[in-house]
Amino acid sequence: MALRIVVLADEAWASNEVHAALTEPDYALIDHDDPRTAFDLVDAEGPDAVVIDLQVKSMGGMAVARDLHQRAALADQESVPVVLLLDRAADSFLAKRAGVAAWVTKPFTAHDLRTAIDQAIAD
Repeated sequence: MALRIVVLADEAWASNEVHAALTEPDYALIDHDDPRTAFDLVDAEGPDAVVIDLQVKSMGGMAVARDLHQRAALADQESVPVVLLLDRAADSFLAKRAGVAAWVTKPFTAHDLRTAIDQAIAD
């Protein structure tokens, strides 16, 4: 059964990179570009993980990750694992503070992203 992954990115190139890395039958990708409605989409779709670009509209990937976690806690639900796409390795400190399960630094390889998703889901 394919892993259902929400891809939250507002730039086509970022979404395309994720699609290129996860073009296997093991993954079913659900594209989304609006961080304000991400929680509603995650709640409706019930994905196995969410991949969020660090720079997504005005909210930013770390704020979206925190929001997903906080809203899940308020709804007494388990938080979906988040993989953050970082712009630079130094942002890993902020990713940890945002409570994401895993991250990769752009540019990333398909192996890097798949490993991060596997790690996020396993936690």
